[in-house]
Amino acid sequence: MLARRLTATAAVLIIGGAAWAQDQSIIVQSTTSTANSGLYDYLLPIFQDETGIQVNVVAVGTGQAIKNAENCDGDVLLVHAKASEEQFVAAGFGTERTDLMYNDFVIVGPAADPAGVAGMTDVQGALAKIAEQGALFASRGDDSGTHKKEVALWGDSGVDPTAASGEWYRETGSGMGATLNAGIGMGAYVMTDRATWISFDNKQDYAISVQGDEDMFNQYGVIPINPAKCPSVKVDAAQTFADWLVSSEGQDAIAGYMVADQQLFFPNAPEN
Repeated sequence: MLARRLTATAAVLIIGGAAWAQDQSIIVQSTTSTANSGLYDYLLPIFQDETGIQVNVVAVGTGQAIKNAENCDGDVLLVHAKASEEQFVAAGFGTERTDLMYNDFVIVGPAADPAGVAGMTDVQGALAKIAEQGALFASRGDDSGTHKKEVALWGDSGVDPTAASGEWYRETGSGMGATLNAGIGMGAYVMTDRATWISFDNKQDYAISVQGDEDMFNQYGVIPINPAKCPSVKVDAAQTFADWLVSSEGQDAIAGYMVADQQLFFPNAPEN
């Protein structure tokens, strides 16, 4: 039986067998994008076969994952909002943050392209055109890493979309897959990480409308949770997992994960 409670709102993804020794299992608080993309289905069996450590992933938005970790509901944090991650470590909840991998964000939209943004590489300009045209835009609105980035990009564009909340700006309060489904259903533009989009099955007539802006860079980091704040942390197993992810073997495994002949994540941990 797990030694700590899981938050009622968390969606838990269990990878591997149904039974395990308590000291050989850890909880990773992570993002929906890493889970929805299938990355953990690929990585975790490799890690478990090598170490015998069972990894249980709680897949929620980054903001919720950080709150869960601050409540000591986990052993490792793996998310994609660097400023928030650094605050987490500075507050003593994490021992050390390490860059792990990256990809990028894109804006997807319908073939009709009502805002005329298809093919743009200037994300601020594209968002400004979407707002000017009052074209529907579906936001996660859930304090996830993707939502945090979206809010920052709207700010850089000089637009406050929340002034049009419920009108052309629709906040779903949901994860990435659910927001994509909702956005496609209403004919709205959606900002998503590229890995989730590549793995997403319900594309219909949608395609990537905006991509290639350096401001759409999407960095992921890994942080072992600090036992000084959370005494229940399984220190050795958590550190083993974090060390494996940033090792040459873990980085090669991340680079090797492909969907539709496309690499979804690009490892960039510092060389040891």
